[in-house]
Amino acid sequence: MKFFKIFILGMGVMITHTLVAQDSQECLQNLSIFAEYAKVKNYDEAYAPWMSVRKECPSLNVAVFSYGERIIKDRIKNATPETIDAETADLMNLYDEWLENFPTKRNVSVRGDIISSKAQAMLDYKTADKMEVYKTFDLAYQTDAKSFSNPKELYNYFKTLYDLYKEGNQGVTMEQLFNKYEEVSEKFEIESVNLAKKLDVILKKQEEGIPLNSRDVRSKRVYGINSNAIGTFLSNLDAIISKEATCVNLVPLYKRNFEEFKSDAIWLKRAASRMDSKECSDDPFFVTLVEALHTLDPSADSAYYLGILKDKAGDSNEALKYYEESISLQSDPYKKAKILYKIAIKFKNAGRKSSARSYARKALSCQPSLGRAYLMISNLYAGSANDCGETQFNKRAVYWLAAQMAYKAGEVDASIKKLALKTARSYEGRAPSKTEIFTEGNQGVTIKFDCWIKSSVKVPEL
Repeated sequence: MKFFKIFILGMGVMITHTLVAQDSQECLQNLSIFAEYAKVKNYDEAYAPWMSVRKECPSLNVAVFSYGERIIKDRIKNATPETIDAETADLMNLYDEWLENFPTKRNVSVRGDIISSKAQAMLDYKTADKMEVYKTFDLAYQTDAKSFSNPKELYNYFKTLYDLYKEGNQGVTMEQLFNKYEEVSEKFEIESVNLAKKLDVILKKQEEGIPLNSRDVRSKRVYGINSNAIGTFLSNLDAIISKEATCVNLVPLYKRNFEEFKSDAIWLKRAASRMDSKECSDDPFFVTLVEALHTLDPSADSAYYLGILKDKAGDSNEALKYYEESISLQSDPYKKAKILYKIAIKFKNAGRKSSARSYARKALSCQPSLGRAYLMISNLYAGSANDCGETQFNKRAVYWLAAQMAYKAGEVDASIKKLALKTARSYEGRAPSKTEIFTEGNQGVTIKFDCWIKSSVKVPEL
């Protein structure tokens, strides 16, 4: 009897292992089948084997969810009025299952990415009111801000709060709106810098004459697309907040909260940054903010703002000392590039072209992908067309040099490529025509500019 029991038990274990092995094999087969269909966007044929894997072995492979998202979205797109609610509800369930089964990727959390994708889907398919959508975006940000990096979703995170603020019935204050704007715009800045670092590695290879492999070419294209998306959505973000972030609103708000936050370096830094960017630095309260910030946390930012104050007072030499101090206090090359570019802008606005170009070049040495610095140099050259060259032909030849810099801007920075190309073609249109080159008979000749530009350009071949 004892032997019989052991025999039966052993047979049970063998049968169980056999069934598990069969189930596992069937799951793998269905995984392969639905993945192949999904790759070619045949989502109807992919649905049945995908659902089988989703129900029987959801933790088998993350493709269950990455492809599953596409499959359900396609079903929503083609749904009837009777089925669409069930399909959208299933998509929401899928995100929850994704979070449960694959909350990490290569041991790094992707919770923020999954939750923010769910929030975006809630918004796209109108499955919840704005407050619930915002709370879901906020949950993603508070849970895992690092992987919450999709530009469109970051934009809608703020846009949803802005809509609630404008509706005026959800208790969202102007202060909350500005704070969230600062958080989201800083996140955009982080993502932009991350892309710039990756792109600069590739640009450095190009500068050194090292041929790019297929992976480099593909990565450069992807970084360019993502950079352009960040630039677009950040521009949209700024356009929204500009309606509210006027000096009329900012100054009273910051004055009202100053006593509470005067020991908070982050608050002071954000307030000073916002007032500077909105041209509110003429207000006496800007001085109060800057002095409090520099006393509490002497940093690159506070030194830069002190430089602004000196500039406002007409003391350009003392201002430059603070700007240089700001640069020396900043160790991060990408933050340093941002400061150098700001200084370049101030010199450009003051008509000091050579100094502006010098600081723009310094910014590029820290961040080769900072296309706006090349675009600034391009504008500086174009603005000197009447000041460089002895003949009318040579004066207008400066536009070729300006166009070269504009093309370079678009080459290294996809976020401004359209503007850069438009600028370059505009300058080429002002340069000497083919007829004029033929008349002068100087095709291929190098023209030197002895003015502040101290450079040269080669006349195009006909």
